[in-house]
Amino acid sequence: MGRAVLILDLVDNPASIARYEAWHRAGAVPPAVVRSIREADVLAMEIYRAGARLVMVMECGPAFDPAAKSAADRADPDIVAWERLMDGMQRAVPGADPAYKWTPAHRIFSLDEQP
Repeated sequence: MGRAVLILDLVDNPASIARYEAWHRAGAVPPAVVRSIREADVLAMEIYRAGARLVMVMECGPAFDPAAKSAADRADPDIVAWERLMDGMQRAVPGADPAYKWTPAHRIFSLDEQP
């Protein structure tokens, strides 16, 4: 799959944003969540924040399958509990597909493609 860039909004409240960031500090994410991400062939993942907007950048290996990852997440009680916890702090971006929280961003510019 290569690189995936996804966007999501947080509840625009300083306390909620601080809580979200605390849950994402090194060592704070539950081991089952980290394991699930790595087992799905996600090689690297970073989340950036600007205000209440989040941007996730994932580098995925050839075995990464978003549909399989989603199905596995729905069947894993640890991941379901994590997503419920995150749901209280996250909001889909305007115009997002209601079936998904994180919305794929599409590349519109690459310096490598410029003369």
